[in-house]
Amino acid sequence: MADRLCTSLKADEYITALRSVTNLDKSVIARLAFTYSLTNVGKDVTESKNFSGGEMRIASFMGGDEPFVRTLVSFVYQKSEFDDQEYYSNHSIIKNHIDNGAEMLWNLYHQNGEDVNRWYAELVKIIKLSNKADVKAKDLDIFIGRSILNNDELIMGLNNTAIHANSHLAIMGIPGVGKTQFLLKILADIRKQSEYQTNFIYFDYKGDVVDNQKFIDTTRCRTYKLLQGEDQLPISPFILSDYSEQSIMLSAREKAESFSSIDSRMGVVQKGALTNAIVAGYQSRQGSRKPFPDFNDIFEIARSAYEDDNKKDDTLIEVLRDLAQFDLFWSHNSSIEPLERISNRTMIIDVHKMPVLKELVAYLVIERLYKEMVSLPDSQVKDGRRTIRTILVIDEAHNYLCQKNIFLQRIIREGRSKGVVVFFASQSPSDYQQKFFDFQELLEFSYIFQCQGTTVKDIQDILGCSAKTAKDLQTEVARLEPFQVISRGINKTDEFVKFKAEAFYKNY
Repeated sequence: MADRLCTSLKADEYITALRSVTNLDKSVIARLAFTYSLTNVGKDVTESKNFSGGEMRIASFMGGDEPFVRTLVSFVYQKSEFDDQEYYSNHSIIKNHIDNGAEMLWNLYHQNGEDVNRWYAELVKIIKLSNKADVKAKDLDIFIGRSILNNDELIMGLNNTAIHANSHLAIMGIPGVGKTQFLLKILADIRKQSEYQTNFIYFDYKGDVVDNQKFIDTTRCRTYKLLQGEDQLPISPFILSDYSEQSIMLSAREKAESFSSIDSRMGVVQKGALTNAIVAGYQSRQGSRKPFPDFNDIFEIARSAYEDDNKKDDTLIEVLRDLAQFDLFWSHNSSIEPLERISNRTMIIDVHKMPVLKELVAYLVIERLYKEMVSLPDSQVKDGRRTIRTILVIDEAHNYLCQKNIFLQRIIREGRSKGVVVFFASQSPSDYQQKFFDFQELLEFSYIFQCQGTTVKDIQDILGCSAKTAKDLQTEVARLEPFQVISRGINKTDEFVKFKAEAFYKNY
């Protein structure tokens, strides 16, 4: 076995910088980096091909923990034997995770305001060796309320594959009937029961969740209040798994389609101009450490092209100017690194202060999540329980469902095997029956609070009940009291169940 390895130059710089602010030995920081990367990235770690950093002897790195480290690596990689080069060398698993983890630690330090105590606290939350995500599927049996008829407890077996085809969920009802409190209670329970291994990305359309400090503390989530002070999403919509000419062109065309689906004023000419600007943006960053553009790049390239052609500013330039000037997403001028993954983060993205671009911001984040999702291995199923990695939560979903979001559709269709789930909250059952995509047929869990103007067909489609039952329920749905809910029957003999929903504020 090789008795030493050389870290990358960047990793050495990060480890040295962290040593100066923490007073920890370099070997200790290297072990933290290795553990952080192994528990968060696992087998998906990128191979490190730079060996210009500091030398790390195996005795210094391991200390007396080599049996534990070897067991941990074997557990994550599901492999009992490793040859010498594969285990500890310049071309090894451990080197890859040290180099990757060092950058992750440095990014975490910046994300916590360069406050060492906050950095330590965040590490304690994130690194849980015995509870590695995907190692063991948790039983996510959520107590949702009691039936009104006989006061029976109702349990939602969210990840029970023996009973349910998927875990997608929709809550619908007019404002003020308790649907947000019900949703927050479900999310808080999921976080606790999964031991904080199941994450969520919550789009807060009204701004009533982002200020709920009890929910934030309970779920250990990070908030991003867009257009409110200094908050910026540390997410780049332009990161790709590879930067081949074909991948860049495909991504550019997808972005153009995304923009046009959100804004109907954007026609074929604007889509072509945006595609060209994005491709040119990648070309301008080719060969750099971060070989992808930001919205400042795209805006400047598109504006210059318009000036060269003596074209007046139009919808495309207006949208790109807003994206660049509002500084919503990560840019090359940012003081922090962009997140390498978002599926392992729990966050609330508050868009309620944005006069425009709400839907486009969501679209771009959803696209990023989908592309990350397809690169992940299938989530583990054990004893009929599937590990849920992350939940995409879309509040006021009626504002998004009418958009032709191909990536949202793909997550709903393909997310089951990857452990990626979608939760919706909207105002009516009719929101889920769009001409271009029937969302309701893929919703395993549907909860109807008080709704107005609901048709018999809406109720029948959502609950899967008979037309007669739906007609009988039509008037009742309009008269439900706050926190009263109608959903599909728990037993096969029941077409529906009416229950009193649990609220977050009563449980936490």
